[in-house]
Formats: sequence, C-alpha cells, structure tokens
Amino acid sequence: MKRFHVHLHVDDLAKSIGFYSKLFAAEPARVEQDYAKWMLDDPRVNFAISTRGDGKGVDHLGIQAADEAELAELKTRAQAADQTLVDEGETLCCYSRSEKHWVSDPQGVAWEHYRTLESAQVYGKSRPVGDEASGGACCAAAPAKGTPIAVPAKVASSCC
Repeated sequence: MKRFHVHLHVDDLAKSIGFYSKLFAAEPARVEQDYAKWMLDDPRVNFAISTRGDGKGVDHLGIQAADEAELAELKTRAQAADQTLVDEGETLCCYSRSEKHWVSDPQGVAWEHYRTLESAQVYGKSRPVGDEASGGACCAAAPAKGTPIAVPAKVASSCC
C-alpha cells in the first residue's frame, strides 16, 4: 500500500521534533542530527523534516511505494503526465537506499516516487548505487544514461 510523503526544511530540528511529536501524538521513527521522520498510519504518511537545503517550508511531496509493482505503476502515471521524468534508479539518500524517480508539476512542485530498499547510516548523496565516487547533493537527480536533464531547484536541494 502506498504512503504519502512530505518533506519540510526546518530551522530548529529539536523544536520542530517537539512540535510535530505533539501534533501527531507520536515520536519520530528515526532521528539523526539533521533529520527526523515519522511513519504515521493515521493518516498514512511518511513525514520528514531536515535542516539541509535552502530556505524553510515544503521541499517536495511524494509517494512511497511498498513494492516494485507499485513503483512501476507510479512511473507509468508520471510518464503519462507529459512532464520530464528523472529516473535515479537506486540511490543513497536520506539515511536510506532507495529506488526512485522524480517529476515536477506544471508549477514546479517536485514529486518523488520511491521505494525504500534498506536503511543507511549516512544522509548520503543521491547517486546510482555502485557509483559512490560521483558527487551531487542528496536527491539531485542524476542524468539518465549520460543525457543532461534540467532538474527543478527544489529537487536538487534535498531529499526524502
């Protein structure tokens, strides 16, 4: 079953953790020095905050797929939306190894579709797994098969 995803940038992580823990009546499922995440069931949402990136507020929205079939369905939908799709494949980002792709709506709001494969010990830099030598900011989309792709600024600023 899919889960809605929201990622916010915050100035004060501890203060924000306190606020959202009370708002959701739940403690975060994961806390790092620059990141926290709640995996809520009611409503079914993966809500993440971090101090990385520019500005504050909503960084991106997304849908977390439970399995490969759901992720493939989301990719088909994103391709049908007639916007540029950026397929990152397997990446290390936001303390997770994930498979993901991105699409932006007509207003430039970045949408991430992904499935988490396993937990990671580092925030990471989004890049194909096995290409740890390449740089880039977390969730900055890697060019597909060597072709440069314009990536919305919000996508390049952070990730899930």
